[in-house]
Amino acid sequence: MDHILFLTGRLAEPGLRRVLGGLQDPPFTWAVHELGLQVAALMTADMVQRRLKLPESQKPDRIIVPGRTRGDVEALSTHFGVPVQRGPEELKDLPAFFQRAAKPVNLDEYEVAIFAEIVDAPRLTVEAIVERARQLASEGANVIDIGCLPATPFPHLEDSVKAVKAAGFAVSVDSVDVAELKRGGLAGADYLLSLTVDTLWLADEVPSTPILIPREPTDTASLDAAIEAMDRRGRPFLADPILDPIPFGLAASIARYHALRQRHPELAIMMGVGNLTELTEADTSGINAVLFGIAAELRIAAVLTTQVSPHARRAVREADVARRLMHAAAQQQMLPKGITGELATVHARRPVTDTPEEIAATAAQVRDPNFRVQVSSDGIHVYNRDGHRLAQDAFALWPQLKLENDAPHAFYMGVELARAEIAWQLGKRYVQDQSLDWGVAVEKPAQNLDAWCAPGTTLSHPNKK
Repeated sequence: MDHILFLTGRLAEPGLRRVLGGLQDPPFTWAVHELGLQVAALMTADMVQRRLKLPESQKPDRIIVPGRTRGDVEALSTHFGVPVQRGPEELKDLPAFFQRAAKPVNLDEYEVAIFAEIVDAPRLTVEAIVERARQLASEGANVIDIGCLPATPFPHLEDSVKAVKAAGFAVSVDSVDVAELKRGGLAGADYLLSLTVDTLWLADEVPSTPILIPREPTDTASLDAAIEAMDRRGRPFLADPILDPIPFGLAASIARYHALRQRHPELAIMMGVGNLTELTEADTSGINAVLFGIAAELRIAAVLTTQVSPHARRAVREADVARRLMHAAAQQQMLPKGITGELATVHARRPVTDTPEEIAATAAQVRDPNFRVQVSSDGIHVYNRDGHRLAQDAFALWPQLKLENDAPHAFYMGVELARAEIAWQLGKRYVQDQSLDWGVAVEKPAQNLDAWCAPGTTLSHPNKK
């Protein structure tokens, strides 16, 4: 059985011992070493190398440092001769950390291809279409869908197809006009959306892979006829029974997808999800989660999505996360829970890490003037050596901080208390000096903990008392 040494600071040590002592039958023995600093989050690799002394006869099998430890952790492994790794950012997340380590989940794999539509392509220049294609591909799109508009001339359709393909992307052309589909196919489009049993002749004139649809959403017989005709041709194709919006037949259309899979176990099926994400005024991350869960169960091959409405502006990124999450859940036959929180953009699964009593115990140990801010079930806690304050409204805390004559510190605390109040109201995880985590809804800058960094907001105000 491995023996793990956990490094921490003075304030976190009691809590760390409680968490480790509460683990049910851990597959390791453990010890805790307080490294001689008050706040564990300020630990650095250089500090660990200077302060930690390991007797050769009593080396642990592994060392775990706090999740926010800065510096080269790999160099620490070389220095001490044992593996050194970062743990979770919050010590209360240690049980989940070890559970994930025991059952790693690979989110690199997926089965569903994402077709991302540029819906207003005729109104854009070729250069703008290529730029939009690059953006969509960076967000996870596998195929760039060039959308045509009814009764709108598209003289640069061929040039657009060729330019997007020259940029290295697969291309589909999406139109209700067969003439435009033919032009796109002759220009080199990889896919055509969409053909019915009445327009299958086009598949004989261009090499593009067609997406088949019924004459009308409820006309499953016409879709089956188109499928049979393409099977006879021996050509690749996808079939889309059409997903209808709420309340105009959503449940029935889902049933059509299920029935199509039952009739054709190996068929490549496409599902267009825009009728749900665009036409439902709700957070699209949850809608995409459910739709891609259905897609995983039905083994959907491709999804067509758009991001036109402002509320759906992250739809492609959400689709990318959702397809990976649901694929992993299906492959490992586990619930899509505890794998990634990227789709939980508004509420956190575990928003609070410390109880009011635990925060009070930590506050009682503080002997310096720096304010600590934490959120618990009862509100926002602010404490330092001068006292422990609690409120549910950030403005109610302001008079108690006595920062009227310290503008930089007042500004800093205003930012932190605003974040804390939002986190408490929504049930999000709050960590002082860090932006709130909005999951896939907000672009996050890449963070390299191996690199040293300039002081954060807490350390960069010399007038803070």
